[in-house]
Amino acid sequence: MASGNSRGITTNQEGVHEKLDELVKRYKSSENQRPIGEHTQLAFNEATEWLDGFTGYIILDSCCGVGESTANIAKANPDCRVIGLDKSALRVDKHQHYSAGQDNYRVIRADVNDFWRLVHRANWKVSQHCLFYPNPYPKKTQVQKRWHGSAAMADLMAITSNIEVRSNWLVYLMEFAQAATHYGLVSNLAEITSDNAMTPFERKYRASGQHCWSLNCYSEEADGGA
Repeated sequence: MASGNSRGITTNQEGVHEKLDELVKRYKSSENQRPIGEHTQLAFNEATEWLDGFTGYIILDSCCGVGESTANIAKANPDCRVIGLDKSALRVDKHQHYSAGQDNYRVIRADVNDFWRLVHRANWKVSQHCLFYPNPYPKKTQVQKRWHGSAAMADLMAITSNIEVRSNWLVYLMEFAQAATHYGLVSNLAEITSDNAMTPFERKYRASGQHCWSLNCYSEEADGGA
């Protein structure tokens, strides 16, 4: 029996948006000219200083909220440096380290659009990029607010070919997978059945009886990345 109280996605859109391919192609062939926000540039500089010449793999956890997923990822990848990103100072300030003495990750307040551009420019060695339960913007008119329908998609795709996206809205993942094909990636989609929730949202959604899915995008040439 469901024990949560989270409402499911309400949308007036059925299936993949008919303008998705057009949007992906448009942004893939254009360059984002928006100035980088000062607070994100400072956050990137601090992250670079923390990495301090680290030569191993970096994992990004974008839209990380309070950073529970960042801590979980870092625990599972002790040889990597993991950076959680969220635009909300309120959520980031609520973060507590979930594993005492765990020092291979940081949770940072930043605009992920700008941070991705900076990572792309700096050519960071990113082995995986996680986007767990981003705002789905479920109204049909909001398609360009979804990462895969926005100008940010080009930088997102340039960072790494190993991407995992989780959502409780299947259409969101279907769209992301279709958008990723424009960048030569293939995808595997599966329902999440593990009782070990990666994020508070995942725990809440599943406790409410909702289905959650994981989409893994990768280059076949890279055999799924690191």
